[in-house]
Amino acid sequence: MVPNGLQTLFWDTNLTGFNPAAYPDYTILRVLEYGDGAAFAWLRETFAEAEIRRVLRTERRLSPKSATFWALVFGVPADEVAALQEQTSPVTAAHE
Repeated sequence: MVPNGLQTLFWDTNLTGFNPAAYPDYTILRVLEYGDGAAFAWLRETFAEAEIRRVLRTERRLSPKSATFWALVFGVPADEVAALQEQTSPVTAAHE
């Protein structure tokens, strides 16, 4: 269950019956991208640090600013953070 104070982070989700543990990537992404100190405290109570690091390494939808900050907080090298890697579109790659 998402605490009342954090429900605005999930504006596009029907939170009735929503289980954050069932959607860890989505939940962790929203808190890392849009959350505050209280949201981060809840995140650390809800998910293991290894799970948060995994999402940081694999989630491309984080903004570069958020990805850089959280990489520093969790000690994840920038070259292991998906959102900080250069993305090549299939169209661009085909023309190189």
